[in-house]
Amino acid sequence: MHHGLHYGLLVMGAPYSSPAPHSALRFAHAIIARGHKIAGVFFYHDGVHNGASLMAPPQDELNLHEAWRELNQQHAIPLDICIAAALRRGLMSESEAQRHGQPAFNVAPPFELTGLGQLLDLQQRADRFITFA
Repeated sequence: MHHGLHYGLLVMGAPYSSPAPHSALRFAHAIIARGHKIAGVFFYHDGVHNGASLMAPPQDELNLHEAWRELNQQHAIPLDICIAAALRRGLMSESEAQRHGQPAFNVAPPFELTGLGQLLDLQQRADRFITFA
């Protein structure tokens, strides 16, 4: 009997300046189509910019933020963002914005700000772990 593998994805490139997010999304859809599962996606370094909810690319371009949201909605895949990398680059959830006295926030569910413990957990849970940098 065929058992699907669980894949963990690490995305380290920013949307529109790196091919990494696009490659990771294409890979995720291909893997799911073949009966495998994505255990989670962790956004690290410049990859945290995928979680920016205020992204508004031109109409004829793929909105990578929306594409990740759709992946989460269709397949319940956790989307974790490294909190240290995010705060350093100006990405905050509502609670972090309040904590830092900021008037606005740009990270919202299904994206979650988490620590590196989540990355280690994902690496342990996944049969295959793939980095897109």
